Amino acid sequence: MEHIKQHFVESYKNDSGLISLAAIENPVPYNPLIDGHDLLLLIVSERSELAGRTEHLRIDGERVLVRTVDKEMLNRWIYGGENRSIIQWLERGQLLIDRDDYLMNIRNSLMVFPDLFREQKRLVEFAAYIRTYLQAKQDMQDGNLLDAYSNILAGLHHWAHIALIEEGQHPELTVWRQLRRVHPGIYKLYEELTASSETLEQRVQLVMLACEFTVMSKMKACCSLLLRTLASRPEPWSIMELQNHPVFAHLHVDLSLMLQKLVNRSFVREVAFISETGDPEALELRYTVISSADSDRTNAG
Repeated sequence: MEHIKQHFVESYKNDSGLISLAAIENPVPYNPLIDGHDLLLLIVSERSELAGRTEHLRIDGERVLVRTVDKEMLNRWIYGGENRSIIQWLERGQLLIDRDDYLMNIRNSLMVFPDLFREQKRLVEFAAYIRTYLQAKQDMQDGNLLDAYSNILAGLHHWAHIALIEEGQHPELTVWRQLRRVHPGIYKLYEELTASSETLEQRVQLVMLACEFTVMSKMKACCSLLLRTLASRPEPWSIMELQNHPVFAHLHVDLSLMLQKLVNRSFVREVAFISETGDPEALELRYTVISSADSDRTNAG
């Protein structure tokens, strides 16, 4: 492998557009970490036209996967959750070329798991958690038991990720192995769903009840980043303003679903505006956080 790595170092060392070159070896044969290849070369380039490029090569009998990204795409992978393997790639990767310590600084930051990144990932996981829970609920109503099982199992995985994030651990690096120690209650639900002697319908219903309670109790904490952004100015926010906000722009998250759930739980208020088209029959909905004082007045009324 070392001579293959050196080959790429020689090929890219004079490339002025190269930011970083990292090599990730497959830990064991057939491991899906790098899609079954023997070696992954991750190239970070200044040239956006190269972003997303993928190559499969064979060098001296070794299968080599080459992935090229720019800074924007790498940020989407890391912070938006578009590539679940990227955290492991950065943790395991050997930095062959790293100008201005670009990837080293990112890796060090990820290991610290800064608060903003933690809040972003928790919001992403919670949105996915709600989505799978609601789909499982609909599946049960429609009589699609196996689909409900599949979706509620996916929901448990997102719940497990949330628990690990709250403990300061990256869920991409470990899930069920450490979850048993971090949150035995979720692990017990996983066992009940997958290995209990109850009927499949009873198992799904049991886990769905637990998920429903968690959705209600954890919503405010898991949506803290969205709520704080909504409270950062007195004017209500449109959905497009939120989606284009730097905090959310790279996140793979359904803000529309989150806003509706926060409105239903009286954490957020909808405010109707005349739309840009001027059509009085089609009012644009914008969103603002409900303060504690507003909530108290509402409850008193």
